[in-house]
Amino acid sequence: VQLVESGGGSVQTGGSLKLSCVVSGWPYTAACLGWFRQAPGKEREKVTSIYTGGRSTYYSGSVKGRFTISTDNAKTTLYLQMNSPKPDDTAMYYCAAEPPYCWLGQEEYTYWGQGTQVTVS
Repeated sequence: VQLVESGGGSVQTGGSLKLSCVVSGWPYTAACLGWFRQAPGKEREKVTSIYTGGRSTYYSGSVKGRFTISTDNAKTTLYLQMNSPKPDDTAMYYCAAEPPYCWLGQEEYTYWGQGTQVTVS
């Protein structure tokens, strides 16, 4: 299993940015897919997650209404649409995947990408 993020970069406050995460080698028919972030000196924070078997989603309070998680029809690419980002959203963003015996609220994931940096100024 491999997860590869892309799409990070610099964005101005109030702008938009879309992150992608390609999931390859997934042996299951569904998954919990999530986006996490970690800023320097801070603990890792779960941002949002989606269950691909039923399309249920979870958002942290800090991003609800501004960020949107989605997948492509093949469910091999995970997206994070970031609208109206704020400087507090600056962090390394990671995508993660968990086999389908999962629940949206869980924090522990088995598979992780290498991360993509997002800087909001």
